[in-house]
Amino acid sequence: MSEHPEPAAPAPGATRLALVSDCGSCFGLCCVALAYAKSADFAIDKPAGKPCPNLQQDFRCGIHRELRTSGFQGCTVYDCFGAGQKVSQQTFEGRDWRTAPETAASMFAVFPVMRQLHELLWYVTEALALPKAGPVHAELRAALEETEAFTALAPEALAGLDVPAHRGRVNQLLLRASELVRADFKGRKKDRRGADLMGARLKGADLRGANLRGAFLIAADLRGADLRLADLIGADFRDARLAGADLTEAFFLTQAQLNAAKGDATTKLPPSLTRPAHW
Repeated sequence: MSEHPEPAAPAPGATRLALVSDCGSCFGLCCVALAYAKSADFAIDKPAGKPCPNLQQDFRCGIHRELRTSGFQGCTVYDCFGAGQKVSQQTFEGRDWRTAPETAASMFAVFPVMRQLHELLWYVTEALALPKAGPVHAELRAALEETEAFTALAPEALAGLDVPAHRGRVNQLLLRASELVRADFKGRKKDRRGADLMGARLKGADLRGANLRGAFLIAADLRGADLRLADLIGADFRDARLAGADLTEAFFLTQAQLNAAKGDATTKLPPSLTRPAHW
């Protein structure tokens, strides 16, 4: 097991609100720190550490309302789980990389680490809200406190974290929680973990209790499918057709996954997520 720097005392329990992106409190970190390549999702190539040409001096996007029509669909899908404002306002105490350029390299290195930690906080917080995962709640609470403590580390310590090792330990708990939640479907639940379901014809499919972790559902037809109590962690929903699908009790589903999909007013969503504006 890899050793981590000694974390500070845990912050108050993570809430879903704290894990929702607040771009107005961020220094445009996803528009600077991350790299992207010209593709169907991005109109241009941009290396890591270089500001996007659409980023304005006030750290707002100059084409926010036209991102999809301007070739920047990838920006509308990305979600930092609140890591941007955490790095901007807490880790660097409100100093931005423009007025304090000496912080830039460290800030850009820390941002993707914080993003991974916040994503874990999202999943663990959700698992703690699942009554049937009760047998692992104590371990999940410990994992939540440890992860929160890591987010409070100084920039140098954050950059040196062995996030994959920590993520692996937490993922084992999330797997156990998933099995407990889906236990009612024993004998009939579908294990499609990591399955290649690109373009699959799953219209009206009964996928209740399915394990769809990391499944490739790109452009899959899931219209009218029943995905209640399905584990959707890491499933790729890009251009998946979700009109009429029931996702009300699906778990480990994120806003980014929904933003990448194609649903409509008849798609049933979990109460913690919002219907994308482009649906």
